[in-house]
Amino acid sequence: MKKLVLAIAVLALSACSTLKTNTDFDPAVSFDQYKTFTWVAAKEEDKGYHLDGLLDQRVRDAVDSQMVAKGLTKVAADADLLVNYLTKVDKKINVDTFNNNFGYNPYYGPGWGWSGSMHTQTTVREYEVGTLIIDLIDNKTGKLVWRGSVEDTIRDQNTPQERVEIINNAIGHVMSAYPPQLNK
Repeated sequence: MKKLVLAIAVLALSACSTLKTNTDFDPAVSFDQYKTFTWVAAKEEDKGYHLDGLLDQRVRDAVDSQMVAKGLTKVAADADLLVNYLTKVDKKINVDTFNNNFGYNPYYGPGWGWSGSMHTQTTVREYEVGTLIIDLIDNKTGKLVWRGSVEDTIRDQNTPQERVEIINNAIGHVMSAYPPQLNK
């Protein structure tokens, strides 16, 4: 019984997932040649938005784990692939309109019973969608060879353990497309 309840809970949670992933790659590149990776060194003059230290480390750890699972080795310098990531947050608005109270209404009309009353209710909800973009660059040519992105609704009420799990899940989804498989 416990296993059944757990299975239903997992299915319910996975059904609520809003993860959207997308990947692109250079089809002329042979990805078998890449054996090592390292992170792109941050530029000192880069004053753009960055993830906080904890979130940055969680993203890097998740990507490292996925790359190692794919058979690549992390090195300090002279790697085959350079890894970088970018983030962005977009505000979205969801507008829903519902028609309700159509039909039986004992308090409307010339008599009791059915009437033609209808009420419309509109709700507006603003939310944020975060996008994480992972780039893999050929270190010899300096060209982007693979890009993956994952998008999800941002939720602030997560515990640190849940945040790690969410990041690992998101990066696992997008990195499942690396190395790309060419249709033959």
